[in-house]
Amino acid sequence: MDKKKILIADDETGIRLTVGRILDKDYVVLEATNGEEAVEIAKGQKPDLILMDLIMPKMDGYAACSQIKADEATKGIPVVILTAVGNELNKKFATEMGAEGYITKPFNIQELIDVITPLLAKTL
Repeated sequence: MDKKKILIADDETGIRLTVGRILDKDYVVLEATNGEEAVEIAKGQKPDLILMDLIMPKMDGYAACSQIKADEATKGIPVVILTAVGNELNKKFATEMGAEGYITKPFNIQELIDVITPLLAKTL
Protein backbone atom coordinates (compact mmCIF):
# COMPACT_ATOMS: atom_id res chain seq x y z
CA MET A 1 0.00 0.00 0.00
CA ASP A 2 1.30 3.43 -0.89
CA LYS A 3 2.21 5.74 1.97
CA LYS A 4 -0.06 8.73 2.41
CA LYS A 5 1.41 12.14 1.64
CA ILE A 6 1.52 14.96 4.16
CA LEU A 7 2.47 18.49 3.16
CA ILE A 8 4.15 20.58 5.86
CA ALA A 9 3.79 24.28 5.02
CA ASP A 10 5.92 26.35 7.39
CA ASP A 11 8.56 29.04 6.83
CA GLU A 12 10.58 27.79 9.83
CA THR A 13 13.08 25.15 8.71
CA GLY A 14 13.29 23.73 12.23
CA ILE A 15 9.57 23.06 12.37
CA ARG A 16 9.56 21.38 8.93
CA LEU A 17 12.52 19.19 9.94
CA THR A 18 11.07 18.28 13.35
CA VAL A 19 7.60 17.46 12.07
CA GLY A 20 9.10 15.74 9.04
CA ARG A 21 11.19 13.48 11.26
CA ILE A 22 8.12 12.55 13.30
CA LEU A 23 6.08 11.69 10.22
CA ASP A 24 8.51 10.36 7.61
CA LYS A 25 8.53 6.81 9.01
CA ASP A 26 4.85 6.39 8.15
CA TYR A 27 4.19 9.02 5.49
CA VAL A 28 5.69 10.67 2.44
CA VAL A 29 6.55 14.19 3.65
CA LEU A 30 6.33 17.16 1.28
CA GLU A 31 7.50 20.64 2.29
CA ALA A 32 6.51 24.19 1.42
CA THR A 33 8.20 27.32 2.80
CA ASN A 34 5.29 29.72 2.18
CA GLY A 35 1.59 29.80 1.36
CA GLU A 36 2.08 30.14 -2.40
CA GLU A 37 4.24 27.01 -2.49
CA ALA A 38 1.67 25.19 -0.35
CA VAL A 39 -1.11 25.95 -2.84
CA GLU A 40 1.05 24.87 -5.81
CA ILE A 41 2.15 21.63 -4.14
CA ALA A 42 -1.43 20.89 -3.07
CA LYS A 43 -2.56 21.21 -6.70
CA GLY A 44 0.35 19.28 -8.15
CA GLN A 45 0.92 16.53 -5.57
CA LYS A 46 -2.55 16.16 -4.01
CA PRO A 47 -1.32 15.37 -0.47
CA ASP A 48 -3.64 13.43 1.84
CA LEU A 49 -3.27 16.09 4.54
CA ILE A 50 -1.72 19.55 4.92
CA LEU A 51 -0.13 20.94 8.09
CA MET A 52 -0.26 24.71 7.61
CA ASP A 53 1.43 27.50 9.55
CA LEU A 54 -0.49 30.78 9.67
CA ILE A 55 2.33 33.33 9.59
CA MET A 56 4.34 32.78 6.38
CA PRO A 57 5.84 34.99 3.67
CA LYS A 58 4.26 35.60 0.23
CA MET A 59 0.88 34.19 1.30
CA ASP A 60 -0.25 33.48 4.86
CA GLY A 61 -1.86 30.26 6.02
CA TYR A 62 -5.35 31.74 6.06
CA ALA A 63 -5.16 32.75 2.39
CA ALA A 64 -3.49 29.48 1.38
CA CYS A 65 -6.10 27.40 3.23
CA SER A 66 -8.87 29.46 1.69
CA GLN A 67 -7.47 28.97 -1.83
CA ILE A 68 -7.02 25.23 -1.32
CA LYS A 69 -10.59 24.90 -0.02
CA ALA A 70 -11.97 27.02 -2.88
CA ASP A 71 -10.35 24.87 -5.59
CA GLU A 72 -12.43 21.93 -6.80
CA ALA A 73 -9.28 19.80 -7.21
CA THR A 74 -7.96 20.35 -3.67
CA LYS A 75 -10.98 21.20 -1.49
CA GLY A 76 -11.19 17.67 -0.07
CA ILE A 77 -7.67 17.74 1.39
CA PRO A 78 -7.84 18.12 5.18
CA VAL A 79 -5.91 21.15 6.46
CA VAL A 80 -4.61 21.27 10.02
CA ILE A 81 -3.32 24.63 11.22
CA LEU A 82 0.00 24.27 13.08
CA THR A 83 0.92 27.65 14.54
CA ALA A 84 2.28 29.58 17.50
CA VAL A 85 -0.84 31.77 17.37
CA GLY A 86 -3.20 30.16 19.85
CA ASN A 87 -6.06 32.51 20.61
CA GLU A 88 -9.70 31.50 20.19
CA LEU A 89 -10.44 34.11 17.53
CA ASN A 90 -7.72 32.66 15.31
CA LYS A 91 -9.04 29.12 15.84
CA LYS A 92 -12.54 30.27 14.90
CA PHE A 93 -11.24 32.09 11.83
CA ALA A 94 -9.19 29.07 10.73
CA THR A 95 -12.25 26.84 11.06
CA GLU A 96 -14.27 29.30 8.98
CA MET A 97 -11.55 29.11 6.30
CA GLY A 98 -12.12 25.36 6.14
CA ALA A 99 -9.38 23.99 8.41
CA GLU A 100 -10.22 20.65 10.00
CA GLY A 101 -7.82 20.96 12.93
CA TYR A 102 -5.77 23.45 14.92
CA ILE A 103 -2.58 22.67 16.84
CA THR A 104 -0.70 25.33 18.79
CA LYS A 105 3.12 25.35 18.92
CA PRO A 106 4.84 24.17 20.94
CA PHE A 107 2.99 20.88 20.53
CA ASN A 108 3.75 17.36 21.58
CA ILE A 109 4.08 14.43 19.21
CA GLN A 110 1.05 12.62 20.60
CA GLU A 111 -1.14 15.69 20.09
CA LEU A 112 -0.04 15.86 16.45
CA ILE A 113 -0.71 12.15 15.88
CA ASP A 114 -4.09 12.36 17.65
CA VAL A 115 -5.25 15.16 15.34
CA ILE A 116 -3.98 13.82 12.00
CA THR A 117 -4.74 10.10 12.39
CA PRO A 118 -8.56 10.34 12.24
CA LEU A 119 -8.36 12.85 9.37
CA LEU A 120 -6.09 10.54 7.37
CA ALA A 121 -8.39 7.60 8.09
CA LYS A 122 -11.15 9.48 6.22
CA THR A 123 -8.99 9.94 3.10
CA LEU A 124 -8.88 6.28 2.03
